[in-house]
Amino acid sequence: MIPAVTVVGSGASGVHFALSVLRKGGTVRMLDVGRRGRVPVLPDASLDDLKTQLEDPAGYFLGPRYGAALLPGVDDEYYGIPPSKDYVFDPPGGFGHSSSGFAPLFSFARGGLAEVWTGGCYPLNADELEDFPFPHADLATHYAEVARRIGVTGEEDDLSRFMPTHGPLLPPIRLDRHSDTLMSSYARVRERLNRRGAYLGRTRVATLSQPLGTRQACDHLGRCLWGCPRGALYTPSQTLLECQEYQGFEYISGIDVTHLHVGAGTRVRTIVGRTLDTGAEREFPVDRVALAAGALQSTRIFLASMLREAGQRIRLRGLMDNRQVLMPFVNLTMLGQQFSPDSYQYHLLGLGLDASSPRDYVHGQITTLKTALVHPLIQKLPLDLSTSTSIFRALHAALGLVNVNFRDTRRDDNYVELSAEHAAPRLHIHYSPDADEPARVTSAISRVKRSLLSLNCVVPPGMAHIRPMGASVHYAGTLPMSRAAAPFTTTEYCQSREFDNLFLVDGATFPFLPAKNITFTLMANAVRVAEAAFQ
Repeated sequence: MIPAVTVVGSGASGVHFALSVLRKGGTVRMLDVGRRGRVPVLPDASLDDLKTQLEDPAGYFLGPRYGAALLPGVDDEYYGIPPSKDYVFDPPGGFGHSSSGFAPLFSFARGGLAEVWTGGCYPLNADELEDFPFPHADLATHYAEVARRIGVTGEEDDLSRFMPTHGPLLPPIRLDRHSDTLMSSYARVRERLNRRGAYLGRTRVATLSQPLGTRQACDHLGRCLWGCPRGALYTPSQTLLECQEYQGFEYISGIDVTHLHVGAGTRVRTIVGRTLDTGAEREFPVDRVALAAGALQSTRIFLASMLREAGQRIRLRGLMDNRQVLMPFVNLTMLGQQFSPDSYQYHLLGLGLDASSPRDYVHGQITTLKTALVHPLIQKLPLDLSTSTSIFRALHAALGLVNVNFRDTRRDDNYVELSAEHAAPRLHIHYSPDADEPARVTSAISRVKRSLLSLNCVVPPGMAHIRPMGASVHYAGTLPMSRAAAPFTTTEYCQSREFDNLFLVDGATFPFLPAKNITFTLMANAVRVAEAAFQ
């Protein structure tokens, strides 16, 4: 008989772990803060339709107090979060943290941070799994299982050399005109770029090109950023709904888990949480526990448990995140072309740059600018607002952005601990880049510019933006899987070496972070653990 398991968190890892246990006949209780979003308005309307049909379009797009507007100089970011997604980052009362060298984001939503992801599904290859205590083959079948569940579009192309092909893949989403122009340009200069170690291809995205279950295919409404009203863009809250169809599943929201209570021996006896509506403490007896609250939140719960139960104030080292560089570009071939908002909003193309070591691979997500919060780009132009707006309108169809991602490794200089400065200990995060990062970033920026130039695209001077660490939200490494037993590590099945019945099934257990969005791998690994460790 499969032991009952209590899962903390409803993000990508938690829901797929839970679904696998349920399908095996097990019982699952899930504890979650569980902030909920709004029901999509006018689900059949396009983005332009919303501007004319909504009673208050400005309030919808920017918020009643224009909170989604990024003012000049505010962190120099190109991305803004629309009001419809504010719930994802709404913290429970009393939550706090401090950081140095790191700008973390925390999610308290049903579905976690992937409620605002852009759907990139990038399987790791054997080189990128070298530090993991299991072979690549053990994960490959679970990539395919997750793809069946969520729907992943893509095809075999030049990027497959970096991302193993798995089944099943749905047909790719129709390219917008700008993306199609980039692929045509690549076909003409492909051999030249390949000799430089640069490859262009279709990104794999968890967005449907054909219906799957109750979800509809992408209809190119241009509303991706504000939340797909058709369910075409996958979010973990969809899998949560599937879990709720099982009799053996119980979902309890409004609970902020604070720590684990350990009885005699090395087993967790109860999970302790704070009820949000009353502030009262509540305990949940457990058999097995799976922490899936996100790497930082799971780390916080673990640290608090060690402090309360063992009296140990520890520092967990090895925090990782992907450095990202945003590089806007102008496609000269598209100058003077008509902009069309009726298209998929997020990235459909990717740029892969190989390196002397496969682990130093650099990945770029290419987003051609369609519908988005465009004012951050306008205000970056070194001109007055009226002139900048006019120039932007003339360039709109030719604009794009490459989000360049870099790998990270575990280092002792980067850590997470509980501060002693408050009555209730708070999470403190410290991060310092490795010594060779500036050289790697400079080299990659140069290579991306050269590759774009070969595609008849230019990067305006001074527009490349190095994002702060923490901005990618690909956190990992604090309680890593390891082959050898050591304190504050986990086994190959993500089982804690401190507590026998505790599993950590999110990014906290990853011993290496490649230059890729890891959400797809988080889901596949959670399925792997559920299948192998919960018999």
